[in-house]
Amino acid sequence: MPIPNPIPELSKSEFPDDFMWGCSTSSFQIEGAASEAGRVPSIWDHFAEQAGRIRDGSDARVACDHYHRWQEDLDIAQKMGLNAYRFSISWPRVISDATGTINEEGLQFYSDLVDGMLARGLQPWATLYHWDLPQYLQEQGGWENRATVYAYLNFADVVSRRLGDRIKNWITHNEPWCTAMHGNWDGMHAPGNRDFKIALQVCHHVLLSHGLAVPLLRQNVSDAKVGIALSLHPLRPATTASKDVEATRRHDGLRNRWFLDPLHGRGYPQDIWDLTGAAAPQVQRGDLEAIAAPLDFLGVNYYFPEVIQDAPEKPPLATNVVHDPDCERTAFGWEVAPQGMASLLRRIQRDYQPVPMYLTENGCTYDDVVEADGSIHDAKRRDYFIRHLAVLREVIREGIDVRGYFAWSLIDNFEWAEGYLRRFGLVYIDFQTQQRTLKMSGHWYRDFLRG
Repeated sequence: MPIPNPIPELSKSEFPDDFMWGCSTSSFQIEGAASEAGRVPSIWDHFAEQAGRIRDGSDARVACDHYHRWQEDLDIAQKMGLNAYRFSISWPRVISDATGTINEEGLQFYSDLVDGMLARGLQPWATLYHWDLPQYLQEQGGWENRATVYAYLNFADVVSRRLGDRIKNWITHNEPWCTAMHGNWDGMHAPGNRDFKIALQVCHHVLLSHGLAVPLLRQNVSDAKVGIALSLHPLRPATTASKDVEATRRHDGLRNRWFLDPLHGRGYPQDIWDLTGAAAPQVQRGDLEAIAAPLDFLGVNYYFPEVIQDAPEKPPLATNVVHDPDCERTAFGWEVAPQGMASLLRRIQRDYQPVPMYLTENGCTYDDVVEADGSIHDAKRRDYFIRHLAVLREVIREGIDVRGYFAWSLIDNFEWAEGYLRRFGLVYIDFQTQQRTLKMSGHWYRDFLRG
């Protein structure tokens, strides 16, 4: 099917020869096998058991059955022409209890998985924490409890000692904003708290665990490259009124600067710290220096910009995210804005002069329709990827150091609080039969990568 204007023409040859081309996944969303081979419950297993938490009432006990079908999924990734594969390692599958008991069968699964990647020419990119905290730790306070920082370091130590001879690229955490804020402020995600003070303390402990893990991973892994993946958003005020402009600055302070500033040695932004009042996190001596451990790369997860409006009735930030009615949107309601990605990357480069960046997630959900012949003509998703990659091409030509792109996601999966209502995959999953079908977008990505 021809690509209509104004969809740009695009060629892989327009990107650097050593560019990383991958897809991203996460353990809880795809693996299933929730109670097999020594895996213990995570906070998301517990969350899904609570009525009303997951929109379609589902859970991830089977998900994509990747635990049993990983070879098929890696075959798909290889045939697609990827040279990198981003995955996460399930803490509850590797560490069985609060005393640190190692589940050898869980570790062996990831060892086999990594060997499978390497055998298919896929460079493994491992994320240590993608939100699936063991429930046994949540029952001791979870990330609000500083002891979880040291439990995480033990987990990172065990995994990197076992797999570090084959994995060189490590992401300590995926989207600390979601761990802290969605999990503990608005309650959308596990564990479902609604307490701003808890959320800020969780955020600090997650960032601290990242900072302390950086030298540990480098100690255990020869030539390790260590980074973190942040969910970042370009922002714009709803109007030119000074109140909305100021609200946008406040919102940026917690959405973006609260993470970028301490990671780059600036501590928490003072203007936002002043707004937190009694909710400010407890920070011990040396914490900020640890968080600022030098990175080897910065992972940027980009999906959409946010439009900000002043909202005095909503402390502490007194901001509100509003919709621009004129914008194209995905089925999730997220704005389709490739230029937003460009403005975000330019802003990071300008304000932080970071180490090399990677687009560690970028993707979209639409309501896929399976045709009578079994095909899925997801032209909107295909065009989404083309338009975003065309913008990325221009940003790289400007001299901004972006070295890789990971589409979210390889396969449809359990989309957290949305259950199975949202599909982000380049590959369609029939969750009744577990049959995998490459969508039009997946065919395009394959053809693009194979030239």
